[in-house]
Amino acid sequence: MRLALCNEVLRERDFAAQCAFAAAVGYDGLEVAPFTLADDPLALPAPRVAEVRRAAADAGVAITGLHWLLVKPDGLSVTSPDAAVRARTSDAIRRIVDLCAALGGRYLVHGSPAQRRTPPGVDRATARAWLAEALAVAARAAQDAGVIYLLEPLPRDETDQVNTLDEAVALVREVGAPALATMLDAKSAALSEAAAAADLIDRWLPTGLIRHVQLNDRNRRGPGQGEDRIAPIVAALVRGGYAGDIAIEPFEYVPDGPACAARAAGYVRGLLEALAPFRT
Repeated sequence: MRLALCNEVLRERDFAAQCAFAAAVGYDGLEVAPFTLADDPLALPAPRVAEVRRAAADAGVAITGLHWLLVKPDGLSVTSPDAAVRARTSDAIRRIVDLCAALGGRYLVHGSPAQRRTPPGVDRATARAWLAEALAVAARAAQDAGVIYLLEPLPRDETDQVNTLDEAVALVREVGAPALATMLDAKSAALSEAAAAADLIDRWLPTGLIRHVQLNDRNRRGPGQGEDRIAPIVAALVRGGYAGDIAIEPFEYVPDGPACAARAAGYVRGLLEALAPFRT
């Protein structure tokens, strides 16, 4: 398992400095939000892409994958009633998939709740069908690029589309593409699921449908900075022989971004070390 930091935590630093800090405090990689690289990440020139990839390599960390995919450029939505907007968004997804591959990432996390909500005046089932169409496009692009595209369940206060792993799995199976799967975000699971996150991992990890994990607390802080128990989640991953990446994704940085990132790295590394004797 590699430990990655979602890089927006350090967004005030240039990318090379983000990489150096992440390596210094114990991360194996960065999970990159494309909007932190440019206001229009779709327009990143090849030399800049190479520079970003080289900065990570020079620091000894990987770019594990991408998340927050549709924040920039503005105006993207997979559920817009405007067919032209949906087409532009599908094209953006293809290009973001290619960016992930060019950066050396191996997965993309499709969260972006604002860009998948059911718009006013649109039937929820219709919006879900549009989301499925976009995921099919993403899955084809991901397969061509040799990466995996992951649909992220999110809480109901963020979006009305795909709030639980059951809903995500149903949509992934409906699309039926080998490069499409789902993932578990600890905050979202704590807020949306009836079962504990560890039980969800025990249930879904053997199916191959959970391919990634993000750790945080339901209070939106880092793992270990709230009341949610993270040790059972990590134990379930170890028990299931998980070999993917664990990303740290806080949204509120206490006391600040760098300190929150460093604390989370030490906390999760400690859990992994304690559980090392139980790894298969």
